[in-house]
Amino acid sequence: MGQYEKHVFVCTGGKDCAAQDSEATFNFLKAGLREAGVAQRVRVNKSGCMSQCGHGPMVVVYPEDVWYHGVDVPAAQRILTGHLLGGVPVEAQRYVAPPGDNKLKKD
Repeated sequence: MGQYEKHVFVCTGGKDCAAQDSEATFNFLKAGLREAGVAQRVRVNKSGCMSQCGHGPMVVVYPEDVWYHGVDVPAAQRILTGHLLGGVPVEAQRYVAPPGDNKLKKD
């Protein structure tokens, strides 16, 4: 095993996720893990654009390679409780797309 049991990336880069307050999602997850006493086992980092623009805020959990979309603070609470602390991915927020860039076209 590596240094952490799980590594969580929150897209705070690019235009779309940042405009959807992904910073609040990041801060919530970081604080929630600290309060749960697992911040030394589960790492949360900001990431740049994940090339899934229009689906965010995006969150990815490794080593499981589980992607989440539309992660606002209430969704982050479900992910924190269900997946990061409980070990069960949150299917309602799960993002499944073909490999590669999956940006939504803007009108």
